[in-house]
Amino acid sequence: MEATVATNEHHSWADDKSEGKPLGASYGKMMMWFFIVSDALTFSAFIIAYGLMRFKFIDAWPIADQVFTHVPFVHGDFPMIYVALMTFVLIASSVTMVLAVDAGHQMKKNKVAWYMLATIIGGMIFVGSQAWEWKTFINGSYGAIQMNDGKIIQFVNEAGHQVALESFVTSHGSERAQHTRNTGLWFVTEAAIPEFTVAEVTEAFKKHPELSIRTEKTDLANKTKQILPRDAGLRYLAEAKAVVNGANLKANEYGKTLFADFFFFITGFHGFHVFSGIVFNIIIFFNVIVGTYEKRKSYEMVEKVGLYWHFVDLVWVFVFTFFYLV
Repeated sequence: MEATVATNEHHSWADDKSEGKPLGASYGKMMMWFFIVSDALTFSAFIIAYGLMRFKFIDAWPIADQVFTHVPFVHGDFPMIYVALMTFVLIASSVTMVLAVDAGHQMKKNKVAWYMLATIIGGMIFVGSQAWEWKTFINGSYGAIQMNDGKIIQFVNEAGHQVALESFVTSHGSERAQHTRNTGLWFVTEAAIPEFTVAEVTEAFKKHPELSIRTEKTDLANKTKQILPRDAGLRYLAEAKAVVNGANLKANEYGKTLFADFFFFITGFHGFHVFSGIVFNIIIFFNVIVGTYEKRKSYEMVEKVGLYWHFVDLVWVFVFTFFYLV
């Protein structure tokens, strides 16, 4: 009678080149795909939440073409131009990443290094541009008035273009200083005091008959905001609560506060992903320079970080489409 001997052999993911590997992918590459899928679900939830809130307040949601109109070092009204430029730079960096991966497959170290460097520069330009966009959004462009019910009204000229408060309001000065930790209660601060008061804005508006007031209400057919007659505008000013400059989580000169909340959260979350990708790319870049992957006879790490970079680029395409264009 022969005894049967059971063997307990252990085979790791990397025991062979292809057999037993899902889709023929290495363990590291599969884990990157798992991360990308899970992160895609997170971004999807954020974008869906944004869409639901926008649909709920569709008749009062800010119009992107009237918000993102600035270009650095250039004065004027250029709707969406700078955001489109940022998008182009990020997509171009995805192209250089593809070229880096292809060069890695061919074991061409110098080409991998140059294409990785170009990808890093493109990512830095995008993050820097996004930081400038945040700064402009936070500081504000024109200023507006917040009503007692929280709604925002803006001032426009005869052509319907928004007018900055400083272009027609004169400040009489304020005796009250901003409340800071050094001048007030311990560890208590407040936002910067607006340059103008509601009374000063109302007085100036009465002296400029060429100006009108624009409300949050949107004409969905023409994608324009409602402009009030002069007498109706004065009645609105009688219910004014405060002067608003820029945007934060409590007030937003561009309109609905939720718009600013989603802007900061979604673009900030994506910006963090791009920044993380830049850090990963820099690490891989220096590993390429010192010949780490030449010794391993494989540039798979470049391919792995490339998958992540393409993911953040693709996410931005969706953010750009649903947040800025639609």
